[in-house]
Amino acid sequence: MQIKKAVIPAAGLGTRFLPITKSVPKELLPILDRPMLQYVVEEAAEAGVEEVIIVTARGKESIAAYFHPRPELEQRLSETGATELLDSIRHVSSMAEVSFVIQEQPLGLGHAVLTAREAVGDEPFVVILPDDIIDHQPGVISQMLEVSAQYEGGVIAVEQVPWEVIHNYGVVDAEDRGNRTHFVKGLVEKPAREDSPSNLSIVGRYILPPEIFDCLEQTPPGTKGEIQLTDGIQLLLEERDVFAYEFRGTRHDGGTPMGLLRASLEYGLTREDTRDAVSALITGLSTKMAGS
Repeated sequence: MQIKKAVIPAAGLGTRFLPITKSVPKELLPILDRPMLQYVVEEAAEAGVEEVIIVTARGKESIAAYFHPRPELEQRLSETGATELLDSIRHVSSMAEVSFVIQEQPLGLGHAVLTAREAVGDEPFVVILPDDIIDHQPGVISQMLEVSAQYEGGVIAVEQVPWEVIHNYGVVDAEDRGNRTHFVKGLVEKPAREDSPSNLSIVGRYILPPEIFDCLEQTPPGTKGEIQLTDGIQLLLEERDVFAYEFRGTRHDGGTPMGLLRASLEYGLTREDTRDAVSALITGLSTKMAGS
């Protein structure tokens, strides 16, 4: 199944990263030399997505600026012979067609997705949360598209988490179908350990049919007056099949400062151009701490 559009919610305040997020959107904070947001746009483009719809908020105009071409910068790099840098910034604006919609009020993830309804139209689409950076080739969206095509249904990315922390996550009540795939019977938001139907936590990747928009329209606000995407998917289950898929890859939590730091170090250790320097840095810091 060809999915042409992806929705990336990026309207949050980024409170865990204050004070830097007073002026820099959390989604533009870097993992090495690329912002978090670029990693997930690249994942979508690798899967054949042609249009990325970023749901943002007023005051975060720098996100749009990042994806716009910079002719004067490109000319300067060309004149100075910085061809690798020139290729890297041209890549940013050529990955996919990027458009923006504004979420006027912070009314939850479900509301953010609903805000993109007109831009998505009447076709299946992908939702990607930019906080979840997942390292694998092929990317998680490509993996999920295979599952969606095989079972002709929506797909939610999941991973197993320790039972003692299950109360921090949304989880699926699901029936194992083999090959890392589960038929979803229900979703539970942050259950107590004794009430949790599984330890399969929901990760920020979804393939959804357009019917999800009607479900979100019918979803009443929950805690803090927010419309939750999981509640909308719960309604969707009444009319469409949805499957949970245990993706292949390593997930990094880009939603916290320590998670972002860890992601930078781990990506640095996998890249040929940074591996030796990052390894030496870690060794040096370990030696320094051991001797202090």
